[in-house]
Amino acid sequence: MIQVDPGYNFADWRESARGLLEADLSPDQVLWEKAGQGSLFAEAAPLPAPKSAITFQVPPAFVDLARAAICHADLQRWALLYRILWRLVKCSEKHLLEIVSDPDVVRARTMAKNVRREIHKMHAFVRFRKIGEAETGRERYVAWFEPEHEVIAGAAPFFRDRFANMDWSIFSPKGCVHWIGGEMRFTPGVAKNPCDSPDELEEIWRTYYRNIFNPTRLKEKMMKLEMPRRYWKNLPEATLIPELIQASRTRTQDMLEEPGRDLRPVPNNRYLRGLQEMSVPYGDGIAPVEKTPLAELTRMVDACRACPLWERATCAVFGKGPENARLMIVGEQPGDREDLLGQPFVGPAGQLLDRALAEAGVDRSTAYVTNAVKHFKWEARGKLRLHKNPDRIEVEACKPWLLAELNSIAPAVLILLGGTAAASLLGPKVKVTRDRGLIDAPHLAAKVIVTVHPSFLLRIPDEERKREEYLRFVNDLRLALG
Repeated sequence: MIQVDPGYNFADWRESARGLLEADLSPDQVLWEKAGQGSLFAEAAPLPAPKSAITFQVPPAFVDLARAAICHADLQRWALLYRILWRLVKCSEKHLLEIVSDPDVVRARTMAKNVRREIHKMHAFVRFRKIGEAETGRERYVAWFEPEHEVIAGAAPFFRDRFANMDWSIFSPKGCVHWIGGEMRFTPGVAKNPCDSPDELEEIWRTYYRNIFNPTRLKEKMMKLEMPRRYWKNLPEATLIPELIQASRTRTQDMLEEPGRDLRPVPNNRYLRGLQEMSVPYGDGIAPVEKTPLAELTRMVDACRACPLWERATCAVFGKGPENARLMIVGEQPGDREDLLGQPFVGPAGQLLDRALAEAGVDRSTAYVTNAVKHFKWEARGKLRLHKNPDRIEVEACKPWLLAELNSIAPAVLILLGGTAAASLLGPKVKVTRDRGLIDAPHLAAKVIVTVHPSFLLRIPDEERKREEYLRFVNDLRLALG
């Protein structure tokens, strides 16, 4: 038996596994241990260098499975994955991964599932604290997270894409990641939280959390289910939970006894309620409301729990574009790719929109793009997540955020793509098929355009009709010029 160091990531383990396969070393001849953890029953031995001419064919599903499972905390993960790999390659069990009852496969898939769940929780529960600004003018933030598994590298791209315009570090016992000056680097973990001192950002978060706390939806039992207790101490708002739960009983009773009370879940925030009141379709105008910076709105919408859609989404997808944009484009909701990347209109519909805007002579980079609903609503179809239309209550729950964006941007031209976007801001009486084109809604913008959503064009099976509808779509977008 020989001792093999698995390295620090999937690439290291894969390189070692290739050498073992070429040397025909079966799983029971290998002891996977980190360097420095010498065993009485194995001896360290140099592995044969992989020969570039030799390749091993494995199903793509195994690579995906191994990339996730390799991050699990179980010290047997390397041996388990090598055993599966050996069976696939050397034992010709080509359909091994399709045997859902196989003990090795079940265990590996459970590991991968736990890792993906922890990555999702890291995306949801990490809270950055501002510690200053760099000489370049970029803001600096730090955060602390205590994962059970080694998920820092897997979760880092989400934060890189979402917070690319600031410098930040995430510290953890399992490793640290730093995004400094547009470059990402990883360092070893630290035993203690180096960013314990509270700052203004933390107090702002606590104040907002107190405002949006909804006793009818957020109970201590649900908090335990959705957010394990080990994460509580790292959230600045966590200390407020017992106080808010205790005080909620009186507030809930008063709410229930108030006649005519609307009990639908909407963000409990005075500013957002003011925006809600200004959205009466075809009204006499908009009451002036103080603008909120888009960066602050982005942080606020991440914590929105006004409807159940947040529970199955990867993240909230807020709008993107210049704050002084002349043109604002509103779609329906994020799709699968938008949900993963945290950015609007980056999937197939977004690519079609980019092409149509270019043909219409509209510069996409100067437009602010967003959606009426901020979380991805989907249903499972095998391994796919298929889009599902949001219902009226979900659209209404997200409406204050859309109005906040509209109030902050104050565009001269507003384009509403599809029925959901039109109904959100103009009411259910507006129909895209009947009211397509320019529509009189001065309370929203000087020029308001209603047209189809680009996903409608993607679903047209007949190529000739698709070309005709695309040309109509481009013509609608040209109305934004001038």
